[in-house]
Amino acid sequence: MTTTVGPKTSKKKPRPRVKIVDLAQALGLTKGTVSRALNGYPDISESTRLRVRKAAETMGYVPFSSAQSIRSGLSHALGMVLRMDSHDAYRLFVADFLHGISRAAGARGWTLTIATAVSQQDEDQTLRRLAGESKADGFILPRTLVQDHRVSTLRDAGVPFILYGRTDLDAPYSWLDVLSEDTTADAVARLAALGHTRIGFVNGEDGYMYARLRHQGYLAGLASAGLPEDAGLVRRNCVTAEQGAEATLSLLTQDVPPTAIVFAVDGAALGAYRAARDLRLEMGQDLSVIGYDGSSDGRLMTPPLSTYKVDLRLAGERLADLLIDQIGGAEPETLHEALHAEFQGAGSHGAPRLTPDELARMIRAQHQETKGEIDQ
Repeated sequence: MTTTVGPKTSKKKPRPRVKIVDLAQALGLTKGTVSRALNGYPDISESTRLRVRKAAETMGYVPFSSAQSIRSGLSHALGMVLRMDSHDAYRLFVADFLHGISRAAGARGWTLTIATAVSQQDEDQTLRRLAGESKADGFILPRTLVQDHRVSTLRDAGVPFILYGRTDLDAPYSWLDVLSEDTTADAVARLAALGHTRIGFVNGEDGYMYARLRHQGYLAGLASAGLPEDAGLVRRNCVTAEQGAEATLSLLTQDVPPTAIVFAVDGAALGAYRAARDLRLEMGQDLSVIGYDGSSDGRLMTPPLSTYKVDLRLAGERLADLLIDQIGGAEPETLHEALHAEFQGAGSHGAPRLTPDELARMIRAQHQETKGEIDQ
């Protein structure tokens, strides 16, 4: 399925069309400068580009797209292919993310073409088809893999692209990413400062770059806090509540369990509540949990989930601007931008009420009590 998102049309009687000459006169600039600013040419300063875009939006300037396409050979459309076989089909971030992309693209007279795929092969074919049919001049690639097949697909086709994330690629490419390795390091530091000495980590899916980076951040956080690494405190491939519950139970039923756990994604962190309930633990006191995503589901938990929230709308806006700049001629290696997630502290984390050994004894005692109740 392919959908094109662009500026909304009005049913009211149209006003006289604002032209580039009108913008130029209002801003005291030449028509050439305004045109190059609107089309993202790298020789125009960022302050001038922003000034021109703001005036274009205020005055209601809309480029004559068919004429632009004839002159430039561009469709003035950005593309993105979403994998619907993902565990959540992008549910957590699609709305704000797409709003940011389409808003920024629309302000510069571009549209967004969205397609879906159900496999890697389908995704590659869809990328080639959209590019070959001139449905998109460049692509935003979300959820990057360590070895990302989409990069070679678009490189071979000579199509511009920008990654929302990073990848293990020994070649110049454009990217915007949230430094989630800093986030997991910060989560460990927060928990260590509260007095936790055994901190577990439940990571996301292998193969995705975010999982590698967040694990690196976890290890860096331990090192900074002077805490030893322990492979027994790490679980992998957990993105759903069911997987998170299983991982939490596995960690807490060790001989020396962690008193706090950092989760790479909120979806898995939600499962920790179920595991804590099964073990008769009080979240935020007997067990501390910090997630990552800022999902609305976490705010509905009791107590609410402490997590890190990403400004997805801003990320979408910046990705659109950077990709349009690249299509306009900017070199990919100059288009790198890093964002940071914001910590949203809530009730799921706090100072440890028990030491790891005390927590282990408590869990064993409650297990025996539960077993006795069942036997009766």
